[in-house]
Amino acid sequence: MGKRKTQRKNATMLDSDDDNSSVSSSSTMRSDRMSVSASEEVEFNKDSLLDEAVDALYEKRGSTREKALAVIIEAFNSNLQQGQQFVERKFATLLHQCLNSIKKGSSKEISLASHTIGLLALTVGPGDNAREILEESVIPLSQAFKSGSDPSKTASLLECMAVITFVGGNDPEETEKSMQIMWQLVHPKLGSNVVAVKPSAAVITAVVSAWSFLLTTMDGWRLSPKLWQESITYLSSLLDKDDRSVRIAAGEALAVIFEMGSLEKFATETKGSNDGSVSEGNKSKEGFSYIQGLKGKILNQVRDLSVEAGGKGSAKKDLNNQRNLFKDVLEFLEDGYSPNTSMKIGGDLLQTSSWSQLIQLNFLRCFLAGGFTKHMQENEFLQDIFGFTPNKRNFLGSEHMSNGEKRMYKSPNSALNKARTQLLNKQRMLSAGRNFGHYAVNVGDEDS
Repeated sequence: MGKRKTQRKNATMLDSDDDNSSVSSSSTMRSDRMSVSASEEVEFNKDSLLDEAVDALYEKRGSTREKALAVIIEAFNSNLQQGQQFVERKFATLLHQCLNSIKKGSSKEISLASHTIGLLALTVGPGDNAREILEESVIPLSQAFKSGSDPSKTASLLECMAVITFVGGNDPEETEKSMQIMWQLVHPKLGSNVVAVKPSAAVITAVVSAWSFLLTTMDGWRLSPKLWQESITYLSSLLDKDDRSVRIAAGEALAVIFEMGSLEKFATETKGSNDGSVSEGNKSKEGFSYIQGLKGKILNQVRDLSVEAGGKGSAKKDLNNQRNLFKDVLEFLEDGYSPNTSMKIGGDLLQTSSWSQLIQLNFLRCFLAGGFTKHMQENEFLQDIFGFTPNKRNFLGSEHMSNGEKRMYKSPNSALNKARTQLLNKQRMLSAGRNFGHYAVNVGDEDS
């Protein structure tokens, strides 16, 4: 009973949007008894806030759980060190409450919980905890794909599965299993009792992007020729789709496949598969010819998309993104040059020199969004992935924050800021109570 009362208080704090409930605290803030520095007070408040948010995940009201998840996500994005310290205490609790949200929550709650699990994996990094996340999450995520058809929910589930497999998947079999689960969403194996549901363009884009992200971690020589033929043929068909985001995702996936040499490997295996019989020899020749024809077709598709003219209602930015991507793909296919990219992160330069690195960078940058810079500056796992070594700085002080981070902290609409304000009000009321009334009996004990 005591625990439920505590959780109810915490949920009330996260539920309340009434700014009039604030208690004036100017006298409290001026109190000489306040010996804690401002930075220590902020860290204490953040820790308390995360504890309260996790407790609120037990609440029955879905909107309360959604707000709590938003607070956790923002906290994990804004302070990686604090997130790492927090998961040392509450790892199992946070994981299993997020999985419960995926099993029974609304589409919005499922999206938030999926994102939280992905952040949790990136925060803990490779190891036993990351493996536990993957093992515990694969089945709930797979089942959640089957419930409802909200594209944003499906995209969040796909991102989550991709990230937790990227961090926690030690064996190629685990990665291939996750890729197969994703592939089934757009290319299902139909049985007698299965009806094909045409996926939306948004779902196709999300599937291909997540699938490509995991493909960058695989040894292409392990995958079967049949799987390569199926995937390459399908991706080629996507280059003819009307939706530009679908074409871009398919182009990136094909670039990774060509970079891995998988198409050539498939063609070589097909050509060399003759067991001596006439019929088998004819089949292998047909298979080799098919692969060579497919490669030529893809080259022509890429060339056309690199110079496509804008149609009616075509967004100029999207068109330029498509042209630039397929120009890079075309240069790679014809001359073997991979795109070299660079970007500044807090004054330091992060560079990529392969399609695999570029796909990984773009995917993680999209997933982390506002938390990308902070993670690249402090997350050793991501630094190792990209060979990025930032200059050592004290990232805790506000003077070292980016302008975007400062805006996030200061914004009154920030979920973290709202909840932090409510927590401060609560603590100030308790502090004021200790100076007056029956709470004063404990003041001497606290100061000793």
